[in-house]
Amino acid sequence: MDAMSLSRRRRKTRFGVPVVAVALLLGACAGAPEVPVGPDGRPDPVLLEGRQIYQVRCQSCHGSNGGGGRGPNIQSDQVVTAYPDPADQEAFVAAGKGQMPAYAERLTAAEIAAVVRYTREVLR
Repeated sequence: MDAMSLSRRRRKTRFGVPVVAVALLLGACAGAPEVPVGPDGRPDPVLLEGRQIYQVRCQSCHGSNGGGGRGPNIQSDQVVTAYPDPADQEAFVAAGKGQMPAYAERLTAAEIAAVVRYTREVLR
């Protein structure tokens, strides 16, 4: 292999890896969907809190938009069908089950209610 071919090969390797790494990083940093504004032109503060909690506590398993990943898809109607009363979904989040961790000792009841509202009202 001559010096010119080796130089081209190094350039491809040197620039190809960072481009792929940046693309993966940007995909991993994609945030949860924004909270829509209400009739007053401002987003609901409880839904904003729920979004923030979702990003920190839930997104790594359920995906940035709730479409699933390591955890199940919570974007579908299955969650609302399984838990027609939001209080039942809040109890599930608090107690956990299987691979779903219990959040009762990590989040307040108000924080659990906020993240449940966010999943039901924004991710659906």
